[in-house]
Amino acid sequence: MSTSLSPALIRVLDALRCPVCEGPLRVDASSLRCPAGHTFDIAHQGYVSLLGGRRATSGDDADMVRARERFLGTGAYDPISSAVAALVQEAYLDRGGRDDEGATSDLVLDVGCGTGRHLAAVLDAVPGAWGLGLDTSTRALRSAVRAHPHLAGATSDVFRDFPVRDHAVAALLDIFAPRNPGEFRRVLRTDGVLVVVRPTSSHLRELRAEVQGMVGVDPEKEERLGAALDPYFTELGTRRVDFTLDLPRERARDLVSMTPSARHLDASHVGDSGHLPRSVTVSVLVSSYRPG
Repeated sequence: MSTSLSPALIRVLDALRCPVCEGPLRVDASSLRCPAGHTFDIAHQGYVSLLGGRRATSGDDADMVRARERFLGTGAYDPISSAVAALVQEAYLDRGGRDDEGATSDLVLDVGCGTGRHLAAVLDAVPGAWGLGLDTSTRALRSAVRAHPHLAGATSDVFRDFPVRDHAVAALLDIFAPRNPGEFRRVLRTDGVLVVVRPTSSHLRELRAEVQGMVGVDPEKEERLGAALDPYFTELGTRRVDFTLDLPRERARDLVSMTPSARHLDASHVGDSGHLPRSVTVSVLVSSYRPG
């Protein structure tokens, strides 16, 4: 099947690097190729495979992605997207999109982008910006590259070096995703911004009380986050986003199915006993950081 290179992938190409030898990448038919000859396929859906032949350490399966599409498609988490977009606007827009070498640099990188909904909201809020979503799940990337015309996608593993050149990124998003602070610092511009979203202990508390086996929130999460980021970043500020979400049974099943809990729960039986909350608390912290 022929592959048509998306405008978004063309636009972010200069920010990419070969995951094997770190060389620049250029288009070669339906692939990207570096000067050393390493070649990476562009899927017909539009994302590029940049795992370099290595297996990913994790990734959402098709059922998890479908649940995420249904749940986020209701707009349930849009207040979180709005908070992220506002922090990116505040920290980045007024700097004019220029990197240290004077070249245009308007790339927003979302690590663990999932279906791309949060990144798309940021791109809507930052005119002229382009987005790159990294994820290990090819199923998620198929959705992500459709989420916004300025959004490109690539397979990559957060626990390994990113296929992105040094200081190429103006804003980096980490939303309910694992973190790699050293790589975050390497790819960010010196005036770039990192935005991190994570749950508080109140997040989905009513659902976790009724569904046995749901993954809880580590009480030492904030201390561990600070210890991980402090060597690389300085915190600019934190916003707490709290709201109540109506939770019909099917939406509850999707919410459980899109979380890490889905790996050891059968969400199809969530609520069979009849004990499900009619609403849940959504509670997250949204923080912004500058490279230290």
